[in-house]
Amino acid sequence: MDKELLAMLVCPLCKGKLKYDRETHELRCHFDGLAYPVRDGIPVMLPEEARRMDADEKLPESPGRLGEG
Repeated sequence: MDKELLAMLVCPLCKGKLKYDRETHELRCHFDGLAYPVRDGIPVMLPEEARRMDADEKLPESPGRLGEG
């Protein structure tokens, strides 16, 4: 996915940043827990087309997260 395009795209619901998952070809909004598909290189930014992420997918992927608290 083009980095410039990714920098411009935001979640259509919360207007938050999206993270591109290269393995699943999805743009993920961790705040809303939605994963928007990227089909043939085109982001499909429709909430009704988004997949709900499960609880494990919603967690931030920071290396120090487990040791905090």
